Amino acid sequence: MEKKLVVKMINNCFKQYYETDAIPISEQELVHLINRILKWKEDEPAADLYEIVNDVIYEYLTN
Repeated sequence: MEKKLVVKMINNCFKQYYETDAIPISEQELVHLINRILKWKEDEPAADLYEIVNDVIYEYLTN
């Protein structure tokens, strides 16, 4: 369940930066982002998932 939520949040976050509904990354990169987000949330349970997703996507796009 949480993985599906993270994918939906990633999609919404990319929509802030791109006008298309498609995610401009490969499936392998998406899996990597999901794992990174879930690991961060596991390490810091009090952290807001929305902020984690935004931070990870922003970092991905700026690097």
